[in-house]
Amino acid sequence: MVVQSNKYFLMAALAACSSVALRANEARRASGRRPNVIFIMMDDAGHGDFGCYGQTKIETPNIDALAGNGILFTDMCTACALSAPSRCCLLTGQHTGHAQIRNNKEGAGAPDSVNIWDYRAVDLDPALEGQAGLAAGTPTLGTMMQQAGYVTGMVGKWGLGGPVSESVPWKMGFDYYYGCICQRVAHNHYPQYYWENDRKVYINPDAPVPGTALDEGADPMDERSYDKYRADGIYGPDVMFDSVVDFIDGNSGRPFFLMWTTPLPHSPLQAPKEWVDYYVSKFGDEAPYNGEYHLDSWPHNYFPCRYPHATYAAMISYFDHQVGQLVQELKARGLYENTLIIFTSDNGPANNASSPTEWFDSAFPWRCGKGWAKSTVQEGGVRMPFIVSWPKVIRKGRVSDHLGSFVDIMPTLAELTGVPAPSNDGISILPTIKGKTRKQKEHEYLYWEAPFGKGLVAVRIGNWKGIIRGVKKGNRKMELYDVSVPGKTVENSEYDQAAQHPEIVEKMWDAIREAHTTPADADFDIPILN
Repeated sequence: MVVQSNKYFLMAALAACSSVALRANEARRASGRRPNVIFIMMDDAGHGDFGCYGQTKIETPNIDALAGNGILFTDMCTACALSAPSRCCLLTGQHTGHAQIRNNKEGAGAPDSVNIWDYRAVDLDPALEGQAGLAAGTPTLGTMMQQAGYVTGMVGKWGLGGPVSESVPWKMGFDYYYGCICQRVAHNHYPQYYWENDRKVYINPDAPVPGTALDEGADPMDERSYDKYRADGIYGPDVMFDSVVDFIDGNSGRPFFLMWTTPLPHSPLQAPKEWVDYYVSKFGDEAPYNGEYHLDSWPHNYFPCRYPHATYAAMISYFDHQVGQLVQELKARGLYENTLIIFTSDNGPANNASSPTEWFDSAFPWRCGKGWAKSTVQEGGVRMPFIVSWPKVIRKGRVSDHLGSFVDIMPTLAELTGVPAPSNDGISILPTIKGKTRKQKEHEYLYWEAPFGKGLVAVRIGNWKGIIRGVKKGNRKMELYDVSVPGKTVENSEYDQAAQHPEIVEKMWDAIREAHTTPADADFDIPILN
């Protein structure tokens, strides 16, 4: 028995040594090749939701560590403060004056159906699923990185087409996809299903339909009244993270490009109980949220929540923990030093009753709440958290005030990988990332047009920002603000300096005339700009 035990001990030791040697070989190969690229994008997370940007109530040690080990950008902007156009601009490198998709819009099969929020109806008719998509053959970050020789993957929310369209990740440049193609499916973090490429994978078959109310007679103060919203108990972001790890492990021997587009912390308010309990003990008791959210004919869209503040914080801290796990996985594989990680959010914090972002001051130092963050052109809606980590290259603890936009990602990765970029509106920020002596090119202007609501247009030139409200109603009056001084009322009419600087207003109109093109989809048009 002693001999047998020594034999097994020797076999185990040899296996361990072999594993260490394998990891060491992986690390040596990784250090000598082009960097891996991981682009992490949260959904509706605000500039001020993270400790490194001033958050004091929500704990984000791992995201803060990314910033501490890399570059924290203070003036990086989304291309649009709404989900689908933001993602369209990111993937194509085109701002909203040129983008194919400039607003959230349901797919062709959805508008006339009363069942688009019913998972079961959508399950029977895939044409009901998904939003307006990109034209077939559109060049994207995915196709560009494939041309550069990278294996490409996306895990998370897509929101740019439906499963029966040509605009799905696996036809738009991604070798592997796992997640929610449709934004409506993302409105449940204990979802009925996700897609793995073109195959539907069931997770919580008994998941309730979004907007399901508490049972009649249920006590809203009793935690147990909310148990049904966890369905079969499998948290979607957990399964997404497993796919992130599997993708990295399966492709650690060659350069990879991964987009991790989590649906957190977008409503509804749902997080694993242990994470919520932590913040309940920290914040104390609070009033429950009843699930009501009225938007035209779109009532009761979200699930009720017993502890809305604690749950919102839990969603962000939970994802922060996953970011920490990702870093540990990269280190274990010997990939961390030569992996470029970009962390951001698609747009500013939401302002509906299901997102207690005013309580957290989520757009800090900018104002948030209705009319100030998501779905606006205010700084709270467009100013993004943006962190870049690349340990092999970036000196720790840098802060950059370079003015940039999501449209810059495409030319940056093109320069990084040595391939030509498709036509785009961005500039490469690789000189800033590398900290080299080559001068960083600057934007002449940043441009936003938003054909939702009454219509908005904004232009940023240096620290000046021009805003035109109600353009769909025919308004052409521009307001002008200095956004170099954060403040909760900086974009209020009392600070409007248009009358004092007509020459700057005219330069901004020149930018609008240059930037705007008439969209192919008339639903995205703002006729006054034509």
